[in-house]
Amino acid sequence: MYSIKEIYKTIQGEGAQSGQSAVFVRFSGCNLWSGKEKHRDDAVCKFCDTDFVGTDGVNGGKYSIETLITKIQELWDSEEEAYVVFTGGEPMLQLDQKLISACKKVNFITAIETNGTIKIDFDIDWICVSPKAGSELLVNKGNELKVVYPQDEFDLKSFETLNFDHFFLQPMDSEDKINNTENAIKFCLKNPKWKLSIQQHKILGID
Repeated sequence: MYSIKEIYKTIQGEGAQSGQSAVFVRFSGCNLWSGKEKHRDDAVCKFCDTDFVGTDGVNGGKYSIETLITKIQELWDSEEEAYVVFTGGEPMLQLDQKLISACKKVNFITAIETNGTIKIDFDIDWICVSPKAGSELLVNKGNELKVVYPQDEFDLKSFETLNFDHFFLQPMDSEDKINNTENAIKFCLKNPKWKLSIQQHKILGID
């Protein structure tokens, strides 16, 4: 059984797939923060803005492979191939070959948003890695590398040797968001290998 915080259909608002209709499956749990505020200061990732604790979100609960596939199909509600984004928390704590194989049998296009600290040893159609300072990056190839900016411990240029198709800087959504955005823009202008990723869903008020 998989512990799922929430499942919902929306428009992807970040990175290379911005504007893409997708069903998001948010797994409960993360290996870089408990999700509880009392543990944030001691966490590896201190800036997460996502609730991934428990199974009490929209369509949240405990799912078997069969019931999860059925729920995704119900929410997708289209004759086009379903585009499914597995996210978290950290989806690789639960996502496995059996679930991905089941998705492919029903022609789902599969994507993952991961912190890259757990190796992916099965085939996913789209891999987005968002590394976190203070953790070991084990997934060093994929479709997009999306770095939340700033993380002072990172040498961004060092990422450019990794095997990704797209390199994104995403301004950290904090009290310094305006300054973070201005500095991210400046970095991208000086380093055109990097593209700016804006959380468009927040601007548009889309969940």
